[in-house]
Amino acid sequence: MASIVLLSVKQTAQTKAKRCLGSRLKGLAGAGGPSATFLPGREWLSKDLNLRFMSHGTAGRSAAGTTKRGALAFSGAVAVTAAAVVGFLANANHFQRAEMATTIPQKAKKTKEEEGDIAQRCRGFMSVPVTDISVLEKRKDEMSTKMEMLIMETQAEFCKALEEVDGGTFKVDKWQRKEGGGGISCVMQDGKVFEKAGVNVSVVFGYLTEEAAKQMRSRGKVLKGKDGKLPFCAMGVSSVIHPKNPHIPTVHFNYRYFEIEEEDGSKQWWFGGGTDLTPVYIDRDDAFLFHNTLKEACDKHHPKYYADFKKWCDRYFYVRHRGETRGIGGIFFDNLDSPNQEEVFNFVKSCARTVVPCYLPIVRKHLNDSFTQEEKDWQQLRRGSYVEFNLMYDRGIKFGLAMPSCRVLMSLPLTAR
Repeated sequence: MASIVLLSVKQTAQTKAKRCLGSRLKGLAGAGGPSATFLPGREWLSKDLNLRFMSHGTAGRSAAGTTKRGALAFSGAVAVTAAAVVGFLANANHFQRAEMATTIPQKAKKTKEEEGDIAQRCRGFMSVPVTDISVLEKRKDEMSTKMEMLIMETQAEFCKALEEVDGGTFKVDKWQRKEGGGGISCVMQDGKVFEKAGVNVSVVFGYLTEEAAKQMRSRGKVLKGKDGKLPFCAMGVSSVIHPKNPHIPTVHFNYRYFEIEEEDGSKQWWFGGGTDLTPVYIDRDDAFLFHNTLKEACDKHHPKYYADFKKWCDRYFYVRHRGETRGIGGIFFDNLDSPNQEEVFNFVKSCARTVVPCYLPIVRKHLNDSFTQEEKDWQQLRRGSYVEFNLMYDRGIKFGLAMPSCRVLMSLPLTAR
């Protein structure tokens, strides 16, 4: 169970940052500092993300003692109380409906895995799927089956890649929800590389609770249930990785599909998701690799997707009461339901398949980076801010808390300050 060390409110962000970094932090000096533009014509850093050069201790040094190019550290308000409070971003501009533009014509080629039968593909998963294999085989052409297979494959691919670099093993817990459905939680903690790594799949169905329905209506959904009931089906894969080394960033991704049956029998459906990176110390090359991998996936479907969903990600992970973003962003989208179901699914599939290539090279690069206790303390403070965002603003956690028997707190690190 995650143990969160709470700071006293009296320990202000300014005091904590000063104690942690002192006068050795040097701000980016206007035009004299390095450019924040890493993709041609794109600024991957939000204007609300404050940065500092780190030049003290072993920041930017490998275990062999070789100095790297200037490493960057997050600054800004960091003293937090990690208390579970109910909050929601009310700015409609942050969550306006995403409309998919005309896509680039392309023929989707099936991979060898997709061409294989359902049972054969399931052998490579971390667990048997939530839905019975015989049911999946009968409904193999339905979107719910396609999405469940995708999220199971994404979970397995990512878990196996993390196990390979860490040397540890994921504990797999298959759980059921009495109201309908269940999930597979994979957690690896106290490993050589990762303090806590969680990769969760959930496939749930039943009737929306009134609280969950309210949340959806607040986002502009027009929902008409029969006798006040709204049958739904929701599924997704989500992951948060908290490394031990402060020079290896935290990564988060989530890809999901939702269906609601209305009173006339018609169905509303949509996809959502995204991937974002939260480094404690920023490496320019890491940032480029991460964002460029996502951009290449988006560009396969439309040249505007990366720019649009990158901006949406910056807005979504903006912490209003602190005036800062959570990390260096990535992509985020929700309510995607056009131009058609198959094309949106193919886009989501392209995004889901970036989770290993956009993150594992960064992990391997910093495996042997040395760090000081001061740098570890700074990581703990940034984790506290991470926890604060998840408990106050994160959509997935808020929806999960409104759904009985769902497991939603996997994203919490073992320790934070």
